[in-house]
Amino acid sequence: MLRHSTLDTPIGPFTVVTTAAGAVRAAGFTTDVPELMSLVHPSLLAPVEADDDVGPVRAAVRDYLAGDLTALDGIVVEQYTRGEFMRHAWEVMRQIKPGAPVTYTRYADLSGRPTAIRAAAAACARNAVALILPCHRVLRTDGSLGGYRWGLPVKSWLLEHEAAG
Repeated sequence: MLRHSTLDTPIGPFTVVTTAAGAVRAAGFTTDVPELMSLVHPSLLAPVEADDDVGPVRAAVRDYLAGDLTALDGIVVEQYTRGEFMRHAWEVMRQIKPGAPVTYTRYADLSGRPTAIRAAAAACARNAVALILPCHRVLRTDGSLGGYRWGLPVKSWLLEHEAAG
């Protein structure tokens, strides 16, 4: 059984879906749990119920929003991919520091495949645990925001929040 909880944030509702042990399987700036579950790999799907006890992630999100920009670093996530590059790219994504966004080109380079810019972009697009894995810290090669599943105003707010921290 998975659990979900929605937090109010300055940029709208943020919903997390976790395992009983508190590992995050999906997260995003929405209240639409079915939409979040559509991002989860089929091998990680399970019934979901509402429960405010989703482990340490609620407190970590609150702390992050209050200015502790490293509060999310220790949150455990569970995502599935068949490809080794994607798995590694998600690990690298977690190492992108708040206030220091990188371009897709730099992200591909950090991930060990400097010419795999589209694969780096795909790692961002397939990230089911927004905010926890900070895909918002990856920008277009020209430095502009690019896309973000939860909207460019959310991405912009997150980047400004981190730059101010």
